[in-house]
Amino acid sequence: MRRQMTEMLKGTLEGIVLGILSGRPAYGYEITARLREMGFSEIAEGTVYALLVRIEQRGFVDVEKHPSEKGPPRKVYSLNVQGQAHLEEFWRTWGFLAERLEELHEGGR
Repeated sequence: MRRQMTEMLKGTLEGIVLGILSGRPAYGYEITARLREMGFSEIAEGTVYALLVRIEQRGFVDVEKHPSEKGPPRKVYSLNVQGQAHLEEFWRTWGFLAERLEELHEGGR
């Protein structure tokens, strides 16, 4: 099941992270911790940071640097209007897929 979960997460992790950011701004480690709280314990921090770079480049988030007690400033990500629109499209697509999968699971009724 681990491999199948990994493959499915590749296609949905962006939406999951945007969903987390829709609640409140967060920095990378906070996002990783939230994912782990949700049961996604296999997701590496490096995966989350690479995803954050991509969603920043795509214009889905705004980034502010906040001082850190240790080390360099933290990049705090917040969902912007373009990211919110992308997240809404993700949820519409997810709903469609979930309905079709549930139909298949129930025997095609």
